[in-house]
Amino acid sequence: MTAAVHSTRAPRTLPDAPSTPRATHPGSLLGVADLLSGPQSAHGAQTDRIAHILDRAAFLESENPLERAHRLAKRKIALLFYESSTRTRTSFELAAKALGADTTLVSSLSSSIEKGESLKDTGLTLRALGAEAIILRHPNSGAPWLLEEVTGLPVLNAGDGMHEHPSQALLDLLTILACLRPGVTSVSSETLAGVTVTITGDILHSRVARSNMLLLPALGASVRLCGPEPLLPAVASEIGPGIHLERNFDRALVGSQIVMMLRIQAERLAGLQLDLDEYKRDYQLTAERLAAHAPDAHLLHPGPIIRGLELTAEVADGPHSRILDQVRNGVAIRMALVERALTASPASTHASPGGAR
Repeated sequence: MTAAVHSTRAPRTLPDAPSTPRATHPGSLLGVADLLSGPQSAHGAQTDRIAHILDRAAFLESENPLERAHRLAKRKIALLFYESSTRTRTSFELAAKALGADTTLVSSLSSSIEKGESLKDTGLTLRALGAEAIILRHPNSGAPWLLEEVTGLPVLNAGDGMHEHPSQALLDLLTILACLRPGVTSVSSETLAGVTVTITGDILHSRVARSNMLLLPALGASVRLCGPEPLLPAVASEIGPGIHLERNFDRALVGSQIVMMLRIQAERLAGLQLDLDEYKRDYQLTAERLAAHAPDAHLLHPGPIIRGLELTAEVADGPHSRILDQVRNGVAIRMALVERALTASPASTHASPGGAR
């Protein structure tokens, strides 16, 4: 019998952006728009905030750990996670502790959330308990905007529904730069000119894909989307400039310097019936497929990896894989974001003051 994935209801469009398009607190990062807002320069999109975060990430990663641990000593950060997470939650926690901050984890299964407490009341409670910033993962798109509005605290979006995951896009960018532009942190709208990034898999449900589709073209990259129609509606190509759609995986790989594979998010499927044997035949990344069509490409994957589905174990562990580099870069990027969250002045009009060097 052919393996299949089933569910009960099918969305056919990508989610709309929340009605509040920008963060209010300069230390917040709610979406990629917060990184690109502001007046445009002669070179195109505003990239100063991105460059600042990349620069701080590099500096903090190389700093003496004993000195680094005094930067945010005894500052209080709450990690509010309504969904399971390994990489994102752990790297945010390690990043905050590396800077000397105290962290507390609040999950939906071990708090009053499971008793029906609202996001608003949970956020206000955390603020009253002394939290100075909140890192939020939530199943509903737009939840970080609500939390920031009701608490007035800086909020870092660790993934909201099918909407965005901006810190993942930043660590992906850092990984891409290390592969293709080593040593570069001062980015502009031309930094990734000539680079083709192919994203393949469950793009409909992927907040990682959405954030990368907004960030990478702003730096000059061409983003090629690939997947079957149920997981990649044609409207995805209309999200912004630099986005292209290619259904044939072999053609999509040709000329790609970066290949990002995505898992099928079975927990978010609604009414879709996918033949997994057909999916693997058409869209699985194998060593043979990579060698034939993109022999020099670098492989990325945001995790968790489903070995044997979207890619083989041979590819995941092979010489093209930069997956563990992404994980390591996540700590550096999130150190920069946590520092930014707790050092940005609420009265500031610029969103990237950073810390002293």
